[in-house]
Amino acid sequence: MISTHTQEKYAELTLKKGVNLQKGQAVMINAPIEGADFTRIVARKAYELGAKDVHINWMDDELTLLKYQNAPDEVIEHYPEWKVKLHDSFAEDGAAVVNIRATDPDLLKEIDPSKVAKANKASAQAMVNFRKYTMNDKIPWTIISIPSKAWAKKIFPDKSETDAVESLWEAILKIVRVNQEDPVAAWDQHNETLKTAREVLNDKEYKKLIFKAPGTDLEMELPDGHIWKGGSAEAETGVSFNPNMPTEEVFSLPHKYGVNGTVSSTKPLNYGGSLIDNFTLTFKDGKVVDFKAEQGEAVLKHLLDSDEGALRLGEIALVPHESPVSQSGLIFYNTLFDENASCHIALGKAYPTNLKGGSSMDLDELDKHGVNDSLIHVDFMIGSEQMDIDGVKADGTTEPVFRNGTWALNIKG
Repeated sequence: MISTHTQEKYAELTLKKGVNLQKGQAVMINAPIEGADFTRIVARKAYELGAKDVHINWMDDELTLLKYQNAPDEVIEHYPEWKVKLHDSFAEDGAAVVNIRATDPDLLKEIDPSKVAKANKASAQAMVNFRKYTMNDKIPWTIISIPSKAWAKKIFPDKSETDAVESLWEAILKIVRVNQEDPVAAWDQHNETLKTAREVLNDKEYKKLIFKAPGTDLEMELPDGHIWKGGSAEAETGVSFNPNMPTEEVFSLPHKYGVNGTVSSTKPLNYGGSLIDNFTLTFKDGKVVDFKAEQGEAVLKHLLDSDEGALRLGEIALVPHESPVSQSGLIFYNTLFDENASCHIALGKAYPTNLKGGSSMDLDELDKHGVNDSLIHVDFMIGSEQMDIDGVKADGTTEPVFRNGTWALNIKG
């Protein structure tokens, strides 16, 4: 069993480096009921660090499945106003938001994808205001994961349930550096490494990136004034925080009208409780014009039908193949982890903070700069040890950025 002491180290890391909790600040935690023991540890540590209030929004996979199986469509397609007001009230108060993920990747595989798509769209439409707080870094927020029995068995199918959960705990704790003597110091060093990488890329000011790998031949323009970010972010209050734990990426935004070619996935995408795997997207002038998938093609279609912006890209992230997640050799069926094993792109909304002055622009201004908007933001993995990336500068010269899945630039941490 993972000791209470180790779980306390993980909880403290989440609060100190994930959201950088400040004394007198409220905390809202979205957590699975299967992880109640760990969630209580996070709550206790939050109060010990000076939180004025800790509110838990419990989630339960079994109840979620029961609802999809039994509730009428008008209930599935409705997002309660009280949930919107709850989230907005905490955001307006400047709360820190901790998301603890442990969902079964196959939870909704037998549910009609159109029903799940309608529910996801209703949630996204209702939570537009709250998402402005997170995607513009107005408040500190973070996403972490803990094992669930179903998720652990998906990753380790040949192990007993107990051993699978134990193995997943060990993998997570190693990847997020909790197994180190001083995880907070380890994250400080890691953030400096990612800062160096993003500074190198920002100095380059590439006009275009070219991706080549088996099944991928893609050209991606970058908007003028794009910014590479990665590692820690900074809230409006000046507080530094880590939105994702783990994180191994540096990321920016493509020009919404400047993506052409074909890209193939390299890891399964868990979307809405269903898996999409071995899929390919073809882009013309930034828009998906063709797609196919060996698994979950109907789910992919509903994802792309979310709105007009779902057919365009909102993020490009570079992750070297030697990242700890990749080196674990595991497929996590969890985007938080799998995206940090591999270069990835995201369908849907871009982060306005990836453009100079973007966080203060309205939607029309962002569109003029090539920044995509959508109700969704869904990352999927395209990188591997066979990925080559070239950067094209303003004068037309081309230089290698990645070769064989790792940095070709001089990135030193």
